[in-house]
Amino acid sequence: MSDNILISRRTFTGGVVLMGLGSGPALAQGFAGLGKSVDGFAPVVAGRTFAFPADHGPHPDYRIEWWYVTANLVDSTGAVHGAQWTLFRQASRPGAQQEGWANQQIWMGHAAVTRADTHRYSEAFARGGVGQAGVEATPYLAWIDSWEMRGRDRMRDDTIAPLELTASGADFSYALRLDADRALVLQGDAGYSKKSERGQASYYFSQPFFKATGSITIDGKPVEVTGQAWMDREWGSQPLASDQIGWDWFSLHLNSGEKLVLFRLRQTDGNSYCSGNWISRDGNTWQIASADISMTPKTLTALEDRKIPTTWQIAIPVRALTIECAALNPRSWMGTSFPYWEGPISFQGSHAGIGYLEMTGY
Repeated sequence: MSDNILISRRTFTGGVVLMGLGSGPALAQGFAGLGKSVDGFAPVVAGRTFAFPADHGPHPDYRIEWWYVTANLVDSTGAVHGAQWTLFRQASRPGAQQEGWANQQIWMGHAAVTRADTHRYSEAFARGGVGQAGVEATPYLAWIDSWEMRGRDRMRDDTIAPLELTASGADFSYALRLDADRALVLQGDAGYSKKSERGQASYYFSQPFFKATGSITIDGKPVEVTGQAWMDREWGSQPLASDQIGWDWFSLHLNSGEKLVLFRLRQTDGNSYCSGNWISRDGNTWQIASADISMTPKTLTALEDRKIPTTWQIAIPVRALTIECAALNPRSWMGTSFPYWEGPISFQGSHAGIGYLEMTGY
């Protein structure tokens, strides 16, 4: 494992650096190179029919893919914790899959834990074709080195539950069980998630109804935790436009039992593309148009040489929602090759609850 190269769930920074793009060309091709040309890779088009368990596994004809879990947790004293587990796949070139070390798939894993007083993270890195990392749809297993997301006996394909989730770094570890009694949710328009008005898109589904139990260990001190978790599955070939410099991405658990995902993709001209989905307690979903979403940064936190918005005001008038979001730990900063912020949040206002926020490109 290495803590020297970190990526967020939607950047694949290590793969970009490895392919020689570096920060200069990447900035000219959308954040972290995600707006670069995708000749030879499969396109993302509307109208896909999702199939399980197959779509729990990898899609190597597409350039970029991730399996991503966040968990909002509390221990027996009421102290709040956050946990992340992420596996990324990026293809260095299109074409038939090669064997062994010639395989063109690059794999990365990201694990993190957060409390109000600390934020810890680690990363694992692997080349495809040699068994060090991968995903198997049946029986379900996603892994990189010793980090695993594994289906337990009688895992249901329509809920992707129950799961066991494990990861560790130099000064933390966690082991969680994830259970869900409701089906997966297709994001965007029936799983087709637009990222701009110019054709950029991904395939995207989630399991926002996980209940989590387990333990987190920080500096050798374990605590038992319970809470809620959210899994995102997304893949595509060119998810950003070349002028999109970063994003602000919210996954929210409302106290009512409803769920909400929102994102704002920032452009070099100062405009943004927004989208979201409102998810009912029984799993029905409604897409929210960009014009119906207001996401306004409020309090700024100075981190290294940047100012990061760590409180936000969000309004969706068509849903009678107006909330103020605040970070559990405003210093949840990943100071790596392509720096970003990610951590647990809470919110109050017309609705209350908890969730996760990721911010890139600052």
